[in-house]
Parts: sequence; C-alpha cells; structure tokens
Amino acid sequence: MLFLRHMSTYTQSMLRDGSLAGKVIWVTGGGTGLGKSMVKYFVELGAKVAISGRREEKLIEAQEEISKENVFPVVCDVRESGEVDAALQAIVGHFGTLNGLVNNAAGNFISPTERLSHRAFDIIIDIVLKGSKNCTLSCGKYWIENKIPSSVLNIVTTYASTGSGYVVPSATAKAGVLAMTRSLAVEWAKYGIRHNAIAPGPFPTKGAWDRLFPKEMSDKISLESRVPLKRVGHHQELANLAAYLISDFSAYVNGEVVTIDGGEWLQGAGQFNQMEAITQEEWDYLEKLVRANHRGSQAVSHMIVIRLEHDISPNF
Repeated sequence: MLFLRHMSTYTQSMLRDGSLAGKVIWVTGGGTGLGKSMVKYFVELGAKVAISGRREEKLIEAQEEISKENVFPVVCDVRESGEVDAALQAIVGHFGTLNGLVNNAAGNFISPTERLSHRAFDIIIDIVLKGSKNCTLSCGKYWIENKIPSSVLNIVTTYASTGSGYVVPSATAKAGVLAMTRSLAVEWAKYGIRHNAIAPGPFPTKGAWDRLFPKEMSDKISLESRVPLKRVGHHQELANLAAYLISDFSAYVNGEVVTIDGGEWLQGAGQFNQMEAITQEEWDYLEKLVRANHRGSQAVSHMIVIRLEHDISPNF
C-alpha cells in the first residue's frame, strides 16, 4: 500500500498553486519534449513563459495546447547571438520583463566518435554550449543593467561530470555548460542572479526516444536495466525539480547541479558506455536506418543522428 501511494505521488504537482506568480521565464527548446513539460507546469504555477525554437509550427502548437495568454512563442536559433538578442527584446516587449531562463535547447549524436564529421561535432557544440552561452550572456547583461534579481537553470547531463563514450560532442558541450553554471554562480551572485543545473537520467519523450533508440538498438541495450529503481523518469518529476530551482523557494541554492536519474550514474558512470556492445556491422545497419529517415542530409557524414529538443534540421 505504501509503495502504491508513492507511485501516485511522484506524478503529481509538488509546489502549491501560485508558486511562480509574477515570474516571466524563457525556456529554450520549450516547444517539445521535456521543455514543453516544464513550460506546462510553470504556467500551471502562475508563470508567464516565452518558448523558443527554430520550428514555428511546433511553438504555435505548444502555445495552443498550454495557454495562448501565458505562453509567448519566439522563433530563435540560439546559435546566433543576434537572434538571441532579438528574441530577448521581443519577450521583454511582450511581457514587460524577464526574470528566469531555462537553457534547455539541445541536440545529440549517438555514434562512435570516429564516424563523426568535424561539422557534426561543431553542430552539437554550437547548440548546447554556444547556445547556452548566448542566452545566458544576453539575459545577464539585461538583468545587470536593469537590476533584476533572476535565476538561470541549465539542463545538463550526468555525463557532463563523468564523461561518456558514443556521445562525445554532447559530453564535451554539457561539461562546458556545467562549468559556466558554477562559475557564474559565484561571479553574478552579487547581482542577485542565481545559476543552477539539472542532470537528468533517461526521461523518454515519444518520437525523440524512438529516434535515439531504434527498436534494433533498444532490444539490445536497455536503459531501464541500468537504473537501480528499474524505471525511467516521469516528466512531472523533472518539471517539479525545475520549478523548485527556478522559484524563490530555492533562493539559497546557487551553483548546484541536481542529478535526477534513479541512481543510474552511481551504478555505472558514462550513460552510453554500454554502446560498446554494438558491433561495427550493427553500427553500419543503424546508420543506414537513420539515413533512410533523414534522406537528403549532407552534413551528417558517417554518423547516427539523434534529434532532441532543439529542432536540428536534417538539411545542414
């Protein structure tokens, strides 16, 4: 009975109604997946939320699904600092202010590193590290100039700390974001700007999860088996944690990275190291499978493409 009660609790809202009232939060990559789950919960708690991404139709769909009044979609490629500055101006023009940023936009390739082109590596660095830097720097300048206390939440990974094979571009970029989180937590604290991070374990998102782990791969590699709790995460669990860290309830939490992975990294550091079990022939097959789903791609040379929160176009 106690276990069943626990099961029903972790899928529920953690904070009381109105916990984010008066907050204006920008969530990059907020139109799909975990980003959208966070946005939905932030709005439920009283926040006004700007969402950005490269695909306008996904942003509009998310706005219509969540709230036309409290969600503001902005088309923005976070890799381009000029677009980030323009998005910030649009958000402030629409809502009147901004006092929270969630750097959620991300992309990943799961592949043996030697199969990646230089451009493929650069794409991930640009989205994850450069994109987070662009948004953080633009928002930080605005907050400091206008003396606005605020909070930055970066979505990283457990392998940002441990490293991991087969996702080296992502591990490299996320490690940089984690270092930026801790560095600015000290440097900008005097301005009332907090920086924290979340390192999630597996939180399946329909579509993205299937692209990340095609059936042929998931039959051989089970992420649930790596997690001591023997399950994957529920989106509400991550949304609860994100809402707490972006809220004033966490006012004394600064420079922290919170891991939410069911104990996965403790059982085996390097989230994707088990890909060692996949043979070269199987990588060849998986590459052909993904290429068939992303026909016409030119920049993705000898790699497996995984599309995550930041709308990576297959036509580079």
